[in-house]
Amino acid sequence: MKWLRNLIFADYYSWQLPNSGWLIPNYSTTMSSPFISLVKKDLLMEWRQKHTLFGVLLYVGATVFVVYMMAGQPEARVWNALFWLTQLFVAVNSVAKSFLQEHPNRFRYYFTVVKPTTFLLAKMLYSITIMLIMSLVSLFLYYIMLGWPLEQGGLFVVIAITGSISLSAVFTFLSAIAARAQQNAALMAILGFPLVTPVLMILSKLALSALSPVYIPGWWGLAVILIGIDILVIALGIILFPFLWQE
Repeated sequence: MKWLRNLIFADYYSWQLPNSGWLIPNYSTTMSSPFISLVKKDLLMEWRQKHTLFGVLLYVGATVFVVYMMAGQPEARVWNALFWLTQLFVAVNSVAKSFLQEHPNRFRYYFTVVKPTTFLLAKMLYSITIMLIMSLVSLFLYYIMLGWPLEQGGLFVVIAITGSISLSAVFTFLSAIAARAQQNAALMAILGFPLVTPVLMILSKLALSALSPVYIPGWWGLAVILIGIDILVIALGIILFPFLWQE
């Protein structure tokens, strides 16, 4: 686990990386799975910096509470719209920072030990994990405060999990672009609107099938479109990120 410890150590002392070669391990012999090591590193750093994780959890709780104070227990369609808007804000605050929180010097270090596609996919898996946790917490708080106007709760949970994966993939890709464009967070907001809007619309319409006690035709077509968007975003990330990786 020496390579993983060096990664964690580098996160705290990244300013030393350009001038210190002793932090760079032997990639071929110290770790057989850099993908898993990168995911573990990000999760461990997230756990060590508990103020960030708990800050997002507090944001989720405060958002749901404010919605409850303003709308009480709304009807099913309003409940559905409010839930996905909450998921959007949660994704912006929890997932979008995955690349932006990295110091520029760390990218030089990562460049020497991992492939760009491995680094990007590891970040996506880390973002999906965090977003799934936040989505389940949001769903639980909605159930406690805003009621449960769902006819098919299990189906809605599956759609919420799928939506978490979709939002995580989109915002991780946008965060990678923004981080390599001189940490320009405004670029992520500009590019994110045309990409996230159709994803949210599809998720909202898919969720309507869980609100109705009868079968709603056409939902599978929306599901195929959503899966296609996810595959396209991941494919674009794999193709474009190696070019962004190089300075």
